Amino acid sequence: MADEPAPAAPRTSLVCMPWQSLSRPSLGVGVLSAACRRDGLPPPAEYHGGLRFAEFLLDQTGGTLTPFDYTAVAETGFPHALGDWVFAGVLNGNDFGADGMADYAARNGIATRTLSAMRELAGAFVDLAADEVLAAGPELVGFSTTFMQNVPSLAVAKRLKQREPDLVVLFGGGNCDGPMGAALHRQFGFVDMVLRGEADETFPRLLRALAGAGDLAGVPGLCRRDRDGASVVNPVPARLVPPAGMNSPDFAGWFGEFDASPVSGYVEPELVVESARGCWWGEHHHCTFCGLNGTSMAFRAKPPDTFAAEVHDLVREHRVLDVMVVDNILDPSYLRTALPDLAGREWDLRMHYEVKANLTSAQIEVLRDAGVHSVQPGIESLVDDVLARMNKGVRAVRNVRTLRDCESAGLTVAWNWLYGFPGERQADYRAVLERLPALVHLQPPDGVTRIQLERFSPYFEDPSLGFPDRAPAEAYGHVYALPPETLRDLVYLFDTTPRGLTEQQADPLRAAVDAWTDRHAASTLVRKHIDGVTVLRDNRIGWPQEDHVLADAREQFAWTELEYGRSAQGLARRLADAGMGWDFDDLRCWLGELRERGLVFAEGGYFIALATTSAAPRPVHR
Repeated sequence: MADEPAPAAPRTSLVCMPWQSLSRPSLGVGVLSAACRRDGLPPPAEYHGGLRFAEFLLDQTGGTLTPFDYTAVAETGFPHALGDWVFAGVLNGNDFGADGMADYAARNGIATRTLSAMRELAGAFVDLAADEVLAAGPELVGFSTTFMQNVPSLAVAKRLKQREPDLVVLFGGGNCDGPMGAALHRQFGFVDMVLRGEADETFPRLLRALAGAGDLAGVPGLCRRDRDGASVVNPVPARLVPPAGMNSPDFAGWFGEFDASPVSGYVEPELVVESARGCWWGEHHHCTFCGLNGTSMAFRAKPPDTFAAEVHDLVREHRVLDVMVVDNILDPSYLRTALPDLAGREWDLRMHYEVKANLTSAQIEVLRDAGVHSVQPGIESLVDDVLARMNKGVRAVRNVRTLRDCESAGLTVAWNWLYGFPGERQADYRAVLERLPALVHLQPPDGVTRIQLERFSPYFEDPSLGFPDRAPAEAYGHVYALPPETLRDLVYLFDTTPRGLTEQQADPLRAAVDAWTDRHAASTLVRKHIDGVTVLRDNRIGWPQEDHVLADAREQFAWTELEYGRSAQGLARRLADAGMGWDFDDLRCWLGELRERGLVFAEGGYFIALATTSAAPRPVHR
């Protein structure tokens, strides 16, 4: 008797709800679609709910609510769960959280007019989304959920199950990591399964098990229900996905929808890729405030040639040169391999990378030549004591050096100044604030922000580090109809007694950064070599416009050393080794003069030269 054919995998749809960026496809959906193809499974249908919601808002309001309004929520709403609140009435009842959020918003200075207008349309959109998802005839619908996608996804999932009770609803993504995924499965009975952890390998395995080729109990990280409806949690995978298992994403579906969407008239598309997962710094020196990576901290990078070829192929396929690399940190070996490889290809890329703030000027030039136009170097502060409390592994002068060298290379720097660390002292800030006007020609922080207590961070995992009390962030109470003790396992952000600077003590820092931001665009301080002398051409707002001339060979040598960042003692040794001895008291006096003129930044006994250099021209590919 002939063998019967193996049952087919369930017809699958992958859904990515608001608040996914409108300019970028979902990396999670792209990777899982590619994983199915790699494993010989039928490619899933895709539903890009972020794009559809932006289109829906535009259409239903006659252009009053635009993609710019959507993007404002997507980019700034997470700390206050604003995107979740827009859909909370659909999930929990029309009036749920309305009064509570109004009070919360008033206390936190949040404008709610646009949010409320979106919320009024959320119910109709959820109905539309359910119609469109079901139109593909799925037997399993998988929701990719990260940050503010939980409540929108739950709202649509609930509607789907009401209409098709036999449909299998699956959740996965960052919001399902660790205890959060298990809690989500316990609390929402219409969610049939939750797949925790990296799903490149476990998602195809789950689909095969549902087709009868395997046991659900053998799918690592899966939360499922037994015959009585109780939640059963499989152990998470014993190993993380190796570099060879990281799929190149498939974005054909998203780009097809984006190109046909009216949203494309408002935003430019970007590619989103990953060259590595985890954090090599965090593996051994986890930054105390950071909850990123969760249970997947171990650092793994794709082979350099694989990544360079992946970017090349995606650019060729989609004709898009803006590339967002989502890694938490650059693999240092890429500076010798993948990035020079990309620099040699005929693409005028505009890439973004997260890096550590310890790159040399030569390494920053490698980034620039490869097409990296913006970096996020994790600067976070210019106070040595606070950086030590963060476990950042760099001094303030190193952070300033990074700002200076990125300015010289023409790279945009994205960074936030964080405060609120246990034990930080106002006196340390006061000394640094006096020196900030000298940095006006360098790129200022995007804002000044008190840290929040994040799940998975050392501050969360070890209460003895300074945050012994914690409760689910207040905003979650306005988006989930669940008690605080239940929310404790479900959410990512927590309220706790503030530490470090008070809000009043932080006001001078905010004022200084505001002044820095206002003056930056019109300020320059550039080092030039002219006829054997070093000229520091100062055109910074707030400083006398003049040329500072270093004609003495000893001063020129000392300035070159200060571009690396030196202590007075270290500089004296370098001068002596070069046969340019300088009386130590006179040297200190000279350094003091440089500081008074705002030509060097000093912190923790170290000095860093502040003048930038002219950026080398970008290579022209022919």
